[in-house]
Amino acid sequence: MSQFLNNRLARLESHLKEENPALLEVLPTYYKFDKLLYRTGLLDKESSLASRISWWPLISVLGTFSSGKSTFINAYVGETLQDTGNQAVDDKFTVICHRSAKTNGNQTLPGTALDADPRFPFFRISHEIEKVAKGEGKHIESYLQLRTTSNDRIKSKIVIDSPGFDADDQRRSTLRITDHIIDLSDLVLVFFDARHPEPGAMQDTLEHLVARTIKRTDASKFLYVLNQIDTAAKDDNSEEIVGAWQRAVSQAGLSAGQFYTIYNEDAAIPIEDEALKQRFQAKRDADLAKIIGRMDEVELQRNYRIVSMLETVSNELEHDVLPKLRAAKAKWRRGVLIGDGIALAAVVAVIAGLMITFKWMPPAGIFTYEWLKGHMLDVGISILALAVLAGTFHFWVRGVVAKRIAPTLSTTYGHVELNLRNAFEKSTGGLKSLFGVEPAGWGGRAAKKLRAIRETVATHIQSLNDRYTDPSGRTDAGVEEHKE
Repeated sequence: MSQFLNNRLARLESHLKEENPALLEVLPTYYKFDKLLYRTGLLDKESSLASRISWWPLISVLGTFSSGKSTFINAYVGETLQDTGNQAVDDKFTVICHRSAKTNGNQTLPGTALDADPRFPFFRISHEIEKVAKGEGKHIESYLQLRTTSNDRIKSKIVIDSPGFDADDQRRSTLRITDHIIDLSDLVLVFFDARHPEPGAMQDTLEHLVARTIKRTDASKFLYVLNQIDTAAKDDNSEEIVGAWQRAVSQAGLSAGQFYTIYNEDAAIPIEDEALKQRFQAKRDADLAKIIGRMDEVELQRNYRIVSMLETVSNELEHDVLPKLRAAKAKWRRGVLIGDGIALAAVVAVIAGLMITFKWMPPAGIFTYEWLKGHMLDVGISILALAVLAGTFHFWVRGVVAKRIAPTLSTTYGHVELNLRNAFEKSTGGLKSLFGVEPAGWGGRAAKKLRAIRETVATHIQSLNDRYTDPSGRTDAGVEEHKE
């Protein structure tokens, strides 16, 4: 493990010690998992599982242009941090976090502040951008910015405001950042504009944010918000607009989910009819309270996410990664054996040719001691030379077959981007057995360690449950007893 990684993990431990001691207890389990993955080659020793997730409670706000994302964030924080307007006013991902008022809390910092700081969820995101859009990694300032506020509402959490989705701006790098945000977030708010609920205006958001969530195991963290529903008050047709919106979402494949309709009172169109106004306000207040409630609970969700991530990676390893590596190694083995068969046939043919050419065949085709004694040196040298050539050919075939299979394996697989290609190359390189079924670093002992990690995860979950629940009511009973 590099000194850089050691320093980074030490800072993380220091942060958790002050901010959330409950999660500090989880770090040793992450380190144990690291060692297991190092041996297989799925994780390089310059990295750690603990460095591939966000330890901050993270809320992301995504959606269409002019859907009121920034207005909503400003209202939640309690001050104007983000520019607002009917047109696209910001084409960057903005990370909003708390900073003490004593240190000039409100500031806007460049994207480098996020890309170079391992405490934030965009650490080294420029490398990921470079992978999908050559040359774009150096333009990190075009994609990210950091804004700080001294408002206590944002303390102990991070909120990310995203640029809207536009058909003319489908840069792969922007989508890569969006996918990265979704994976790391504890809560994802997907905003739509009630003024344009028709499928055409929503198409890009539906494709990139809705359709991708359907098969996710963490789909419950997505809240779908139809904002600016006050515009429907004039014609009193909110039901029609909501119906059109939900039909468009269902056509993208999402038949179930958490749907809300809201608007901002300060930016709303005045509603003259008092009864209609109260009806709209009541629905807005109820939905807004649910959304804010989920946002305020995000720290609790973060604790469970970080613990359950270990179980998620364990399942990926056992049910996806190892079978893929076993299948790749079996394919490699078949290819090498075919090559070895060809080499063996060639060796036999060459030996037969030499025997015929140099008349090494004994009388009547019988290998007698006298005959072997007379031709021992010639035959021995020939067989040794052919054995060396066959061995060289064998290792050449191993390398050639491995190079053909390796590109079919991902270098960033699953939630923590495990390197399947590197693990396969480790399993097939050097003097690794051709007949070993299991990938390098995996066996009975490794499986036992994985089971132990899972048992520890269950203990961590139980510890969190003890912290946040009390099914037996013992705490209340203790309080009553103390009062007496």
